[in-house]
Amino acid sequence: MKRLAILVSYSGEGGVERVVNLLAGEFASEVAVDLLTIKFRGPHVRHVPDQVRLIHLRSQHAMTAVAEIAEYLDEYRPDALLVAKDRAGRAAIRAARHASHRVPVWLQLHTNVSQSLEGRDALTRWLRLRAMRRLYPLATGIVAVSHGVRDDLVALCRLPAEKVHVIHNPVIPRDLDQRADEPAPHPWLADKTLPVVMGMGRLTRQKDFATLLRAFAKLRERTPARLVVLGEGADRAALQAQAEALGIADRLLMPGFQSNPYAWLSRADLFVLSSAWEGFGCALAEALALGIPCVSTDCPSGPSEILDRGRYGPLVAVGDCTALAQAMRETLARALPADVLRASVAGFHCSIAARQYLRLLGLVDAPPVVPQAHSAAAASAMRPRLAGWPAPMRA
Repeated sequence: MKRLAILVSYSGEGGVERVVNLLAGEFASEVAVDLLTIKFRGPHVRHVPDQVRLIHLRSQHAMTAVAEIAEYLDEYRPDALLVAKDRAGRAAIRAARHASHRVPVWLQLHTNVSQSLEGRDALTRWLRLRAMRRLYPLATGIVAVSHGVRDDLVALCRLPAEKVHVIHNPVIPRDLDQRADEPAPHPWLADKTLPVVMGMGRLTRQKDFATLLRAFAKLRERTPARLVVLGEGADRAALQAQAEALGIADRLLMPGFQSNPYAWLSRADLFVLSSAWEGFGCALAEALALGIPCVSTDCPSGPSEILDRGRYGPLVAVGDCTALAQAMRETLARALPADVLRASVAGFHCSIAARQYLRLLGLVDAPPVVPQAHSAAAASAMRPRLAGWPAPMRA
């Protein structure tokens, strides 16, 4: 059986860790999977698939883990190494150059680099770009989660276009409907006396929930509604203060990070993505997969691809709360049918994305499989998870 190593840092509540978990579970049905973690904290650690071999690196920072990664490559000789996040990717490229075992290194990029560097000081931007331009060409290849991320990376890092491939993030897990059907997690969702508008993501500048709050305040001038924002982050206090100032605090619920967002999303009347930038926009695609009408900012990168340039939901300018409120009002009044919305993201099933990765990495060559649920017998036959190094490392 082919062996795939995945390197990632579980360091927060973002979508990267969730995507890695989903893909790792799918990969493990066809290849042996080693999941190497630099950090291992946050809510997503509870959902690492049991089918993978979990290996905690001793180092707690990507740049100090280079020797340890090289050691792993020589000891276990995987057929490919897939790395999520920029710092871990650069560390993996350095490690592969030091290892005696030659392994293809593939990077997975989840963000629009140009936008993520906006607001950083000139030295930070220069150092980051210098490292990326020097090391990224040494990777076997790079997977961007959207065409916008790909185009930005090719231009910014001066990479050959054929080196960067696009595989959209997997957003439809096999148990989506089962998790969505769990009991309503809040009375607002069980007692629909008012429509519920929902946003989801880290409470940070990138997600720009401040614009969503202003837009919701404008929406409520003519359309009674409630707003739920799922997620946690540094901007919580500022957003709560803003809600008080706007007079919407009694119609706003911020329940924090939710391990099962689908039970919330499936009962929303409208989902709004208000981000200043994205790599893909997983929450937007997840809402569509549940048949929920959506509105989004036309931010780089991802939402325009997901909504097919506005075909499946309005796109408005970043930061324009008036246009966002109008789009929310119109979509609540005239939403597309749920089956049309679900069909629009049918290609984002986890099994489809996983097969695309495995074929790109040269680990399988068979035709794509039809998605189907894992059986209990198959799950019980999987290898048990191993925490820590399964055998002593060579010096």
